[in-house]
Amino acid sequence: MTIIPLFAMLILVACKPRGAEIKIGVSAPLTGDISALGQSTKNAILLAQDEVNAEGIKVGDKTMKVRFIIEDDENKPESTATVFQKLISQDRVVAIIGSQSSKCSNAGAPIAEAAMVPQVSPWSTNPNVTKGRTFVFRACFIDSFQGKVVAQFATEKLKARTAAVLYDIASDYNKGIAEVFRDEFTKTGGTIVGFETYNTKDTDFSAQLTKIKGAKPDVLFLPNYFNDVPLQVQQARKLGISAAVLGSDSWDNPQLIKLGGDVMNGASFSNHYTPDSENPASKAFIAKYQARFRMLPDAAAALTYDSVYLVCKAIATAGKADPKAIRDAIAATKGFQGVSGVITYAGNGDPQKGAVVIKIVNGKFVFDSAVNP
Repeated sequence: MTIIPLFAMLILVACKPRGAEIKIGVSAPLTGDISALGQSTKNAILLAQDEVNAEGIKVGDKTMKVRFIIEDDENKPESTATVFQKLISQDRVVAIIGSQSSKCSNAGAPIAEAAMVPQVSPWSTNPNVTKGRTFVFRACFIDSFQGKVVAQFATEKLKARTAAVLYDIASDYNKGIAEVFRDEFTKTGGTIVGFETYNTKDTDFSAQLTKIKGAKPDVLFLPNYFNDVPLQVQQARKLGISAAVLGSDSWDNPQLIKLGGDVMNGASFSNHYTPDSENPASKAFIAKYQARFRMLPDAAAALTYDSVYLVCKAIATAGKADPKAIRDAIAATKGFQGVSGVITYAGNGDPQKGAVVIKIVNGKFVFDSAVNP
């Protein structure tokens, strides 16, 4: 009996013809530690799906509907791998949107690449997600750019000369951007006086923060998820740490304010877009999202919405619902006006995009400044 390796099986399945309905897979953290982000993802998918299907996608001489198959990856790499395998081998999707966290996208990317099914991650900023791959894309900037943005904000806007970092060492995203910030802040002439770690699900950061307090940093950088940061800031302030607090795009969720309250006021973080944007596409998206879901969309929702339209536009451009043709059309995308900004690909799966810095003022996210590559 001949045994066919899993990746080879996925390739064979992916090459089989699809049905009359265009199926696109979605891998999202609907449950788990960042389930609020999963809800944002689902909201954006449902909104975009209804809009796309109102007109349909022109494929050859047919106008076709699209169906998004949303699966829960629980924000766990092992669950993400199972989701990707199901979407490709059982559902026979033509593309996959997701996942959101870098650790999960890093688990799904090799499977999508081997099966030659295009993957677009909305929110995964770790460089390794797309590195060396031709079928894997993202709708967001990468951490080498984001870390530089935060480091420059610390030195130029806050006039900081010393910084401390506390990050989750078990997460690809947290570890990656912490290291980039460390290197970029040092390049500006600053000094890293504390570089402390913790493990996912830890809730007591007193030992690390006590060390940081003794170093008296000008800024405290917390490149961690919105569900962890409020407790870290609360414990830091309770210990008497007065440093300015900075974060990254993983802060962008209403839960950050809900969990942290007033202690988060004055903190700043880098992000993909701002609800204050004057971009007509952004304003229209925000209005529709608010009307339907009664809340402001976070960056993950905006990036997911953009990912949907990137894929659907690629299908229309290719003129067929074929994974290889869709991949080629995505790679050739230039000047795509998304709600999170303009997206252009130039030789790899990383778009050329700018960033914004958001400041928390009276419990609200307020635009501070914009930074372009």
